[in-house]
Amino acid sequence: MAHHVTVMTRTGCHLCEVAEQDIERICGELGVAWSAQDVDSDPEWRAEYGDRVPVILVDDAEHGYWRVEEDRLREALA
Repeated sequence: MAHHVTVMTRTGCHLCEVAEQDIERICGELGVAWSAQDVDSDPEWRAEYGDRVPVILVDDAEHGYWRVEEDRLREALA
């Protein structure tokens, strides 16, 4: 099964920038596709994730927020 990671992010968010760098590195090593979505581009996303960015989704299910837990993410993607 091919996984996909999404980072729900916001412009100007330092933690989001760090999370995107971590996700890019980890997903690159594992060959997993990933993308970033700006929570402020959609009112529903802003309502759901806006106060917890960055939020990490694995296969569209919430995996974590604020920081990337590398070991846990790698396990979810194995």
